Amino acid sequence: MIPELGQLSLIIALCFAVILSVVPLVGTYTGHRTWQALAKPLSWGQFFFLLVAFLILVEAFVADDFTVAYVARNSNTLLPLPFKVSAVWGAHEGSLLLWALILAGWMFAVSIFSRSLPTIMLARVLSVMGMVSVGFLLFMIVTSNPFERLLLYPPADGADLNPLLQDFGLIIHPPMLYMGYVGFSVVFAFAIASLLGGKLDAAWARWSRPWTIIAWVFLTLGISLGSWWAYYELGWGGWWFWDPVENASFMPWLAGTALIHSLAVSEKRGMFKSWTVLLAILTFSLSLLGTFLVRSGVLTSVHAFATDPARGSFILMFLLLVVGGSLTLYALRAPVVKSRAGFGLLSMETFLLLNNILLVTSCAMVLLGTLFPLIFDALGLGKISVGPPYFNTLFVPLTFLIALTMGIGILSRWKDTEGSWLISQLRWVLLASIVLGLAISLFQGTSFELAVALSMILVCWIVLTAIKDILNRCRNKPSLIAGLQSIRRSVWGMHLVHIGLAVSMVGVAMVSFYSGERDLRMAPGQTVELAGYTFRFDGVERRRGPNYLSDYGTLQVIRDGRVLTTLHPEKRLYQVQGSVMSEAGIDAGLTRDLYIALGDSLEEGAWAVRIQVKAFVRWIWLGSLFMALGGCLAALDRRYRVKARQRVMAPGAQAGDGLSAAV
Repeated sequence: MIPELGQLSLIIALCFAVILSVVPLVGTYTGHRTWQALAKPLSWGQFFFLLVAFLILVEAFVADDFTVAYVARNSNTLLPLPFKVSAVWGAHEGSLLLWALILAGWMFAVSIFSRSLPTIMLARVLSVMGMVSVGFLLFMIVTSNPFERLLLYPPADGADLNPLLQDFGLIIHPPMLYMGYVGFSVVFAFAIASLLGGKLDAAWARWSRPWTIIAWVFLTLGISLGSWWAYYELGWGGWWFWDPVENASFMPWLAGTALIHSLAVSEKRGMFKSWTVLLAILTFSLSLLGTFLVRSGVLTSVHAFATDPARGSFILMFLLLVVGGSLTLYALRAPVVKSRAGFGLLSMETFLLLNNILLVTSCAMVLLGTLFPLIFDALGLGKISVGPPYFNTLFVPLTFLIALTMGIGILSRWKDTEGSWLISQLRWVLLASIVLGLAISLFQGTSFELAVALSMILVCWIVLTAIKDILNRCRNKPSLIAGLQSIRRSVWGMHLVHIGLAVSMVGVAMVSFYSGERDLRMAPGQTVELAGYTFRFDGVERRRGPNYLSDYGTLQVIRDGRVLTTLHPEKRLYQVQGSVMSEAGIDAGLTRDLYIALGDSLEEGAWAVRIQVKAFVRWIWLGSLFMALGGCLAALDRRYRVKARQRVMAPGAQAGDGLSAAV
């Protein structure tokens, strides 16, 4: 009976979403303030019933209720409790319920933390989000019911969760990723609400900007967690594979980064308003596209939920409806919105616009490489593969250009910048970046690599321009401490994000050129040397886990005659599904990882072993943490907590105010 209550909760939540998408919006055109005020309680009701449905599904997994088909397909009596809970979103139906719940959660948060927002604007925003919610709830109830019963002959123990997902990383990775995906629906709703109201001013940019930054932070963390999980779980030792599903999350991240920069200009100078709205539509549309790619069955990936074509067709129609409808509204309303302010060639606006162009070009390049094989196959022209050579060849130069313009933009001024002043600000920073970058690349590497040298120069460029900007802001203050204290959180957040990007660039460059790897056959007692370390294979023993059998390897790592650490790579057999998974043995360090994975068992007790020394690989994820922390600082800036009805900063503010929170 309890699963039926979950199904009923979904239907009631759909009813709330339908009313929310119609009544408050109609009230904004008829002037009925009572109808507009219904937006808040309707969003609360939808969130409540979706939360009830989600908790009921969690209870079904914890209680091993295999009369529920979704539970029977994705759980097992031997599955540890944490994985029973994460199995709720481990496959298609449950992940869609989590998506709908998170969307309702964002709506609830907007209704609570936007009390100072004009009632008519809040009603439009929540109505637009309600429309999106209607599409997902219909999709779930009609094609992907997580509470469907399996009343005849339910299994005694269940089919078990996909062994790839039986990992701590997959407990937190999907919720983080969905928080980012769905979070961009907020800025999308703000943009559409502003178009419906026919008013695109600096106020809407200020209202939507902190929500956009928070969504971007979640997506950054989600992508980073996915990279970390793939690194240690798949046994390949790589951190990014340009997998189509990885690209599906990376594209809205690129578009969202451009959106945040564009919102900075719209808020500060009242410019780029039409372009900012278009970016908001593009970012959320790419989030929906990622949903289609993952759940339509058109992709083969370790991350994808391969499903039947009917589900893919539903999502595709919903995607076309949302994108087509929003672009039609944009075409009708955006041309009447004009910016009267101007800017010079060397202004901050110019470099932010150039930054936007590079980010959107990067996004388009990834989109083309991801979709072209699918389109080629759909047209019956055969199967082709677009892999890392294409993406690396095009994306790396664009990243270098983004880093270069980033430093110039930080030190430029609003409206216009004198060329001589800008050169005086940049010349010593450029010279120091070249000297330090070359020194770092020569000191760290065993051989000179041009790509590493360029990367280190750009890393120093990003860091030194940030330091230069901070010193400029402290110039007219009584002391350095007073100057540092006067800098807003949004500025600190901006620089921390940029420094985080620099840290990640160090990791990418170093691990790409200065890592060592060997694949070899090792018998017990055999040793091998790599990158100054000696690895001794002590053999493999059989162990039993909660729902698997493990071939538990032991390798001693020796350096300078002493044992540095002991690593235990595993080969696990998950008995219910008969799946074999590798668990790498990793000794993590700030400047290197020692990474060992077991291959196949060979004759006479020998095993195939992959040994890798990964230089600075942890810096990739450390940089992501810096970026996320910087985004949080920017979103917590005091000016976002003042009432939205207070005067928005007029266009033409003082140039020395800087970029604020252009993370």
